[in-house]
Amino acid sequence: MRFEETYLNDNILDALYDMRFEECTPIQEKCIPEILDYHDVMGVAQTGTGKTAAYLLPILSMLDEDDYPKDAINCIIMSPTRELAQQIDQAMQGFGYYLDGISSVAVYGGNDGTRYDQEMRSLRMGADVVIATPGRLLSHIRMGNVDLSRVSFFVLDEADRMLDMGFYDDIMTIVKGLPENRQTIMFSATMPDKIQTLARHILYKPVEVKIAVSKPAEKIQQSAYVCYDTQKLPILRNIFNTEEQKRIIIFSGKKERVKEINRELQRMKVNCCSMHSDLTQQERDEVMYKFKSGQKDVLVATDIVARGIDIDDIRMVINYDVPHDAEDYVHRIGRTARADRDGVAITLVNPDDIRRFQQIEHFLDKEVPKTPLPDGLGDAPEYKSTERRKGPRGGGHRRRGKRPVNKHNNKKQNNKKRGSQQ
Repeated sequence: MRFEETYLNDNILDALYDMRFEECTPIQEKCIPEILDYHDVMGVAQTGTGKTAAYLLPILSMLDEDDYPKDAINCIIMSPTRELAQQIDQAMQGFGYYLDGISSVAVYGGNDGTRYDQEMRSLRMGADVVIATPGRLLSHIRMGNVDLSRVSFFVLDEADRMLDMGFYDDIMTIVKGLPENRQTIMFSATMPDKIQTLARHILYKPVEVKIAVSKPAEKIQQSAYVCYDTQKLPILRNIFNTEEQKRIIIFSGKKERVKEINRELQRMKVNCCSMHSDLTQQERDEVMYKFKSGQKDVLVATDIVARGIDIDDIRMVINYDVPHDAEDYVHRIGRTARADRDGVAITLVNPDDIRRFQQIEHFLDKEVPKTPLPDGLGDAPEYKSTERRKGPRGGGHRRRGKRPVNKHNNKKQNNKKRGSQQ
């Protein structure tokens, strides 16, 4: 479907035209009409599917076209990290280029007092769209800077990450201050039990949109070493002695291991840096700036940067340990082979992770080639393959549509029963 076939208004379509956006992605094609019809939406889609536009475009179109208060916060978008909040804010500026009367503010921690004062003024004046991390928004709420009583749209982006980071109670505290007749949109890359529980609490008769996790790009050359934990650092040394030491991300699921890997690379005189939850927001910003700008060649990180960070020139991804599931594997190695580039993905698989990696191979519907251990490291564990089933698991004139009759008031009536589900 082309964007001009939707009921997005002319100002939004003009911005998309300038940005050379013509075709909807599958998540956009399914979500935009439902949001324009005032339905709550539960979207399951991984990063890179276009989900930010899937909710921003219809919300901005409605704010520009319909009768929403000019002195109120009309939309709150929750983000798990400052980095994602900044990216949403950048998308907001592009999509809203021709929207003269729509204001926005990004609200997140790690700033000085001047930034906090700017956020406070924007919130008290009633910015139309507020893009916020949970902790920072709660801080403003407790200081009396935020009036949630007239919010019409509430969006949770990457909800699974927010829960993984311990934000469940913060989210529910924010939800309690929202009006019952709001429209709620929630996106998650996965649907574990805790996400389903959250959805039942905050969504009202949602339309469910599920986009299957896509396979990794064909240009990614995938391989794996089957090894013992004691062999992992020697393997890493061998990789860095034989490969170009630039534009590499090394992922590990544990912050202590990230620190250990970073120390070892520094002993090897590798120009590296590390990203994990023990860093302050200012330190994280500095690390990302140095890596993105090329001042650092190698980034060692937990999954905090596996999603939502746009870096197009990553040459290699190394999974120091096996991700928890196929979705996480795709997110991690998807940092490479972007923007029509080739890429390499190497995974180190210890005996405890063999079964998990076989499940990832089952999802990929192929066996990832195993690389022999370097000379002198001894024998590798036996990789016992299990039989796999075939198949995946689990410039001219544009037609401008007009949305149907404004259903905002009907939506308010329909959602009066929402409170009984909270």
